[in-house]
Amino acid sequence: MWRDSFRLQIFCLLMAVLAIVVLVHNFFQLEHLDDDTVSGSNWITENNVQHSLSQTTRTTRRPYCGYKQQTLSKREQAEQESLLAAIQWPKPPDGKIAFVQSTDPARSDFVIVKPSVFFRVGDQLELLVRMRDYQGKPKRYGGDYLQARIHSPLLKAGAIGRVVDCHNGLYKVFFTLLWPGEVKVSVSLVHPSEAIQVLLRLREERPDRVYFKSSFKSGRYSETTECNVCLPGDLPVCNFTDLYTGEPWFCYKPRKLSCASRISHAKGGYQKGLLTHEESLFFQSDVNIKRPILSSGPDSVIVKPKAFTDSSNMDRAEDPTVSPSGYYYEDQWRSRTHWIHHFNKSDDITKCLQGKVIHLFGDSTIRQWFEYLTAFVPDLVEFNLGSPKNVGPFMSVDLKHNILLKFRCHGPPIRFSTVFSSELRYIANELNGIVGGRNTVIAITIWSHFSTFPVEVYIRRLRNIRRSIIQLLDRSPKTLIIIRTANVQELGPEVSLFNSDWYSFQLDSVMRKMFSGIAVHFVDAWEMSLAHYLPHNLHPKEVIVKNQIDTFLSYVCPLQT
Repeated sequence: MWRDSFRLQIFCLLMAVLAIVVLVHNFFQLEHLDDDTVSGSNWITENNVQHSLSQTTRTTRRPYCGYKQQTLSKREQAEQESLLAAIQWPKPPDGKIAFVQSTDPARSDFVIVKPSVFFRVGDQLELLVRMRDYQGKPKRYGGDYLQARIHSPLLKAGAIGRVVDCHNGLYKVFFTLLWPGEVKVSVSLVHPSEAIQVLLRLREERPDRVYFKSSFKSGRYSETTECNVCLPGDLPVCNFTDLYTGEPWFCYKPRKLSCASRISHAKGGYQKGLLTHEESLFFQSDVNIKRPILSSGPDSVIVKPKAFTDSSNMDRAEDPTVSPSGYYYEDQWRSRTHWIHHFNKSDDITKCLQGKVIHLFGDSTIRQWFEYLTAFVPDLVEFNLGSPKNVGPFMSVDLKHNILLKFRCHGPPIRFSTVFSSELRYIANELNGIVGGRNTVIAITIWSHFSTFPVEVYIRRLRNIRRSIIQLLDRSPKTLIIIRTANVQELGPEVSLFNSDWYSFQLDSVMRKMFSGIAVHFVDAWEMSLAHYLPHNLHPKEVIVKNQIDTFLSYVCPLQT
């Protein structure tokens, strides 16, 4: 009997010990969850094959999105609401719109208002664009995304127009006539309003449509998992949120390795099957993506020189918000906000940059500046840092003239091939480490890699960068800071879902508002790519890059006028 009692006591003691062990384990897991993990659902192998690790749980959760967990001050909240309101886009009537009722650029047209009027340089030219559907019926609502420009091919001249949506199927386009001669007008439908609603849905509901991955390694063993700002599901994840900026970033936790064993970041790929069949009809290359809208009458006007005024001087305006900000003439960009010196000789660039440190932060479109300057200036020699091609960081040095040129990509999300974890840096943190001064030049661009995310993600990033810029200028007011804007690009059905010009236009509008009123300068790459006669390209051709560089250097070494 006593043996049974003893066994019962031993059993109870073992159960109590087991309960304590389980309790401690659960407490550790909870504590670890706070530090390193949130919920997730999938992981990716080294071959980038996605697997489901939970066959029993079928319930779906809303994705954990770090941008939704922000704690904003009243001022930040008010600014964010104002920015989102400013880019709010007109919506079609409620209910599904059939393809045949969507905007048909081939049946739409434009007319020049008062085409027979006598025009002079400096006058305004107005167009009326009339949208129709595939049945030839007039559209009764707005929301189409148009691009418009004036140009004179023989003069290699061009400028963009300002589009006004009348919300009834009609659009007004306004141009400032900036050079004499025959001036042609071109209007394009980038996306019909029905396609814009699809892009809006994808931006809000599918921020995972571009996915990323990180490699983890210990000894000879390695694993690769998926990463993003938002990770849905029930699996533990590694929390790589930046400690200083609070920028969220997560990767699914490797099965066997620790989060600290991460060695690299890379673009994973693009999700497929994002559209229904009906939605896909709104994204057809030769039908309704960047298709010309033709004139039903004259498509050009003759412009006479401005009387009694030197036309080279008339276009300088003191207002930095002037539109357009500039124009091409003889393939050279002429800004309407400041004087531009064209640096056609490498010696001129060397003289301008002598004794300076130039930091270029951003994506591959500002890496083009690094590549152009390094190739064009003979004494500027790239120092091999052993960085992956097209990724960086990169550095070029001119010892004779004491010039240091550096490029570094911005932090995640970044769709580069492979970036070492140690080189994943946020621009705001890099700016905090710069002393600054009259010989320090900083150029920043950040836009393209944020197009798939809700705008709040982009606003957070710019807010952090802006704060660091203001602090830098406060301690070193003579530091020169230049912002390169977004640019247009070639679009097809797939690219439109990830990098549409409409996404870029929205982000660019937010960026300009957030950086207005502080001591930074702009290189208007948007207008410089849209106004030019060359086909649109994510990475503009050298003639456009050269004009960007001329504008950039004209801030560094302004002309004395």
